[in-house]
Amino acid sequence: MHYFVSMERLLSIIRNKYIIASVAFTVWMLFFDRHDVATQYGYYSQLKELRAEKEFYTTEIDKVTNAIHDLNTDPQALQRVAREKYKMKKENEDIFVIIEEEGE
Repeated sequence: MHYFVSMERLLSIIRNKYIIASVAFTVWMLFFDRHDVATQYGYYSQLKELRAEKEFYTTEIDKVTNAIHDLNTDPQALQRVAREKYKMKKENEDIFVIIEEEGE
């Protein structure tokens, strides 16, 4: 008898239209909607990657801005870059470029 009463109570809960509508809505929103959980997680992970990329490029822009400022204001920095990067020299100088070969 006790089993029959609990089964009857369970059936009355399942037949309740508000519970059916709530369960259907929850399932629809979690799995079938355009903004479902998996899509939102993908958007969130993409947002994290884009924020990290933004931070990287912001620091790179700051470095380049500082380097440009140094080149425009400091003649020694300009000379150092010209010598190291572009292998420039003065007329009375000799430059020796040493290339290290990778050992086997």
